[in-house]
Amino acid sequence: MGKQRKPLAIFKTGSTWPAMVRARGDFDDWLRRGLGEDHLHTLVIAVSEGEAPPPPETLAGAIITGSHAMVTDRAPWSESLADWLRGAVPAGLPVLGICYGHQLLAQALGGEVADLEPEPEVGTVCVALTEAAREDPLFHGLPARFPAHASHVQSARRLPKNAVHLARSEREPHHAFRVGPRAWGVQFHPEFDTESMRAYIKRWAEKPDAPRRDWRAVQDGVEETPAAAEITRRFARLALGDGS
Repeated sequence: MGKQRKPLAIFKTGSTWPAMVRARGDFDDWLRRGLGEDHLHTLVIAVSEGEAPPPPETLAGAIITGSHAMVTDRAPWSESLADWLRGAVPAGLPVLGICYGHQLLAQALGGEVADLEPEPEVGTVCVALTEAAREDPLFHGLPARFPAHASHVQSARRLPKNAVHLARSEREPHHAFRVGPRAWGVQFHPEFDTESMRAYIKRWAEKPDAPRRDWRAVQDGVEETPAAAEITRRFARLALGDGS
């Protein structure tokens, strides 16, 4: 019998709204759908509900989901996951942080997270790659500019020391970065499809304190994001290729 393949962990840092969960599943379900056949090798760990991360050496890699929580609140479970990252990243474990996970990775490794001023970034945005992304194992070969879905109140204002800056948008200077050879953060949501993006825009538009903008135009600007969606599949292939 061959050696058993190590799993790809999905660290769940929160949930979408209950109605959305009932209709379309939760953040981890969206990621698993995007992974295709590689979802068979995933292990979901609800860290925001108190489940402890396993030792890094037992995993092929780790994906940290988005959340409605704020990194700057420094919830105990979030700080515990940050401590785990400070051990897992230097150990060489492949890590992909998405939105909340992106910000937590930045903060855990010495960067700074704060509110995105003057207002959140919401909708399908144009992500522009840096020159460094051309040689990056996760981003190489992607278009220099591509659409991606975004919905975030906070931002990685300052990246960790020695981080490689990989992408930006008009509103968000740090849409992607890498620390070391195999730990990435992406502020955009590769797991969002057009339906989930439109649902988030609708929720934003209905907020009493919603930013003043033409939300119908934001809805009309939603489009498919195949290049952004490719990030999770690439990451899974990279991690699982190393974690057999």
